[in-house]
Amino acid sequence: MRIALFCHSLLSDWNHGNAHFLRGVVTELAERGHEVRAFEPRDAWSLQNLVADHGEAPLREVREVYPRVAPIRYDLASLDLDEALEGASLVIVHEWSEPELVARIGAHRARASYRLLFHDTHHRSITDPGAMARYDLARYDGVLAFGRVIRDIYLARRWARRAFVWHEAADVRVFRPVRGARPERDLVWIGNWGDEERTRELDAFLIGPARDLGLSARVYGVRYPEHARAALDAAGIEHRGWLPNYRAPEAFARAKVTVHVPRRPYVASLPGIPTIRPFEAMACAIPLVCSPWSDAEGLFSPGLDYLVARDGDEMKRHLAALLAEPALAAELAERGRRTILARHTCAHRVDELLGISADLGVEVDRPAPTASTQRATS
Repeated sequence: MRIALFCHSLLSDWNHGNAHFLRGVVTELAERGHEVRAFEPRDAWSLQNLVADHGEAPLREVREVYPRVAPIRYDLASLDLDEALEGASLVIVHEWSEPELVARIGAHRARASYRLLFHDTHHRSITDPGAMARYDLARYDGVLAFGRVIRDIYLARRWARRAFVWHEAADVRVFRPVRGARPERDLVWIGNWGDEERTRELDAFLIGPARDLGLSARVYGVRYPEHARAALDAAGIEHRGWLPNYRAPEAFARAKVTVHVPRRPYVASLPGIPTIRPFEAMACAIPLVCSPWSDAEGLFSPGLDYLVARDGDEMKRHLAALLAEPALAAELAERGRRTILARHTCAHRVDELLGISADLGVEVDRPAPTASTQRATS
């Protein structure tokens, strides 16, 4: 079938985690024989920052890594929806899209036969409900929410008639162990600073433990203010700036352990949503220690797939144990990867998407699936 996807950017993942999952979904759909037309604004904020910092080379490289991902860049003022949506059976509009675009596509749906879904992968439904209420979803057939709590918010506030849980997942074509790579340091963390939403947590669960244990550590990410870079430097942690997300497997392979420190809204108000980073880390088979978050939807087995540190002291104990006991670290890493392959790949999410589409009345063509190849990849 023909699918149209509107998102902020697939070409750039500069401070833009939504690109990670959507690249994998587009690739999986295309590999199964579906036609996917992806659209992103020509002036996307993430892409503009990427080019300003690193030039055009990353845009060429991402097309080489994801040959199935070929987004059409548009200007909202001149976008012809009749042309863009011709022949589509399913249209997905991501939450980072402009409210004007969301409304225009909704109006177009009123005179078309495709099914229309809104995709929400952010915490604004809790932290900024006024902004979310600006989106006109009256003619949308449903919402894809990346957690049960967000799905329930859409239904309780009557922002949408129907809503479905559609978690993010790992693109295991890209996120997999790098065979033959040898660790060069103790710890790596990949994540952006993020509007002071986890400043205290990063000090307690990353900077403090690395400093106190004397670990060799490296951090990748953007939007680090001067005080954050100074804190990393004082702790002996190397900050390397932006890392293309598809190069994360190599960074994981060069370290012995990693941590996940979720932003405060996900811990305080959105239980059950781990965001994309733990999926990708476990897919790469690196031992993972998380600061507290509630796995309210039973996605994983805490303590078996990853370790949970309730405070900075426990983080230090977990890190020290994993670094001192390679067999324990290897067992944790292997168990986490097995869970990803069994339940949380982009192939699984495409299965779910096609099931939702069929429930909404879409005649879903079912070419011979390639999901088994993703799930079995070692």
